[in-house]
Amino acid sequence: MTIFRSGRRRAASALALTTVLALTVTACGDDGSGAAGDKGTEGSGKGEITFWDNNGGVRTDVWKEIIKDFEAANPDIKVTYVGVASTEVQSKYDTAIQGGGLPDVGGVGAAMLAGIAAQNALEPLDARLESSALKGKLNAGMVDSVKSAGGQGKLFTVPTSASNGVLYYRTDLFKAAGLEEPTTWSKFYTAADKLTAKDENRFGYTIRGGSGSIAQALDAMYGQSGITSFWNGDKTTVNDPKNVAALEKYVGLFKKNTPAADVNNDFTKMVAQWDSGEIGMLNHNLGSYKDHVKALGTEKFRGIPNPTTDDGTRVQVSNPVDGLGLFSSSRNKAAAWKFIEFAASHRSNSKWNESAGAIPANTEAAKDAWIQKAEPTKLAAEVLFSGKAQIVQLPYYLPDWNTISKADNEPAFQKVLLGKSTAKEFLDSLAEQLNTAQAEWKSQNK
Repeated sequence: MTIFRSGRRRAASALALTTVLALTVTACGDDGSGAAGDKGTEGSGKGEITFWDNNGGVRTDVWKEIIKDFEAANPDIKVTYVGVASTEVQSKYDTAIQGGGLPDVGGVGAAMLAGIAAQNALEPLDARLESSALKGKLNAGMVDSVKSAGGQGKLFTVPTSASNGVLYYRTDLFKAAGLEEPTTWSKFYTAADKLTAKDENRFGYTIRGGSGSIAQALDAMYGQSGITSFWNGDKTTVNDPKNVAALEKYVGLFKKNTPAADVNNDFTKMVAQWDSGEIGMLNHNLGSYKDHVKALGTEKFRGIPNPTTDDGTRVQVSNPVDGLGLFSSSRNKAAAWKFIEFAASHRSNSKWNESAGAIPANTEAAKDAWIQKAEPTKLAAEVLFSGKAQIVQLPYYLPDWNTISKADNEPAFQKVLLGKSTAKEFLDSLAEQLNTAQAEWKSQNK
């Protein structure tokens, strides 16, 4: 695997950015588009704005409902909806930052926040929130999380939701096999083995080997090792011997207790496979709960927080808080902010999170009755906010985090699954990249 040094990548990006801006500076005009460095304007608070949904296709319907409600309440503003697949949104933002065409408002999760904010593409929202009706109505932990993720101590996105790692398991298959609920990692591995019958195309688990695999692997590693911090001084703990041993055990499930096709699983393939097959367990997040209900009803499965160690210790990695960012190049920031306020308000935030099965950022929405009826969301919220878990905070503030945890290492993780690389080699390489990125970040933020 080629390891791209983060400094070289950033230098190349800066050169490309300078070149593109020089070529496009007269092309941006007043059409509402813009690139990094374009300060935009406050606008009239009326007219048209463009919104990019960072999970297009999956959350399109609920966003269109919210937009319809917003336009009814604000007849002088029209919102143009653009759905962007979650797997493509990072590259779409990067391209638009360099060449123009950024939206007024966009969904920006914590995992990509620092890289976008570092290019001055997002408007700090602290002052707007201070004078907004939203003040005091957003979960303080989520606000702190996105401020930290931005890497500058500023609020670059208004938090809208949080998810959590969930272990979904088929209660009907567990009951038939006489298995205990997989509340600990020992019970999880026992169940994965006992529920597997390859000749009958039955498997105990489905693993995520494609897009999004790294975050899930990290959750499994830290959950088993019990290590509670991502850093030990300035060095990452990802390649701690306990994490290496945990990853070895986890990847050992591949092809033994999982389908061989799992090596290419992104979340949509993994979820569809679990919903339609005879597979015992699936690790995902709250976002797929509604899919499972639709496919299986509520009687054949449960979604519980990820397993604990045998002594009851619960450690899990932080899930990125999702939110809405106001892009600096917007020609109508006043109208764009009105849309953000509306989307993060009680009714809209509750509607969106109920659709997604996620945890609302709006504190009033978090008290709504539907949460008590959606068991995985209720259990996840209890874990996140009751102090029952040790949370390993992933370094979303590193501008290179999203690249390191996706493009640079997802293919390398597949090599581990296929036996072409060892867990130790993979984690040592990952650690080297992270340590370099951390050292550069600290140097630049002295």
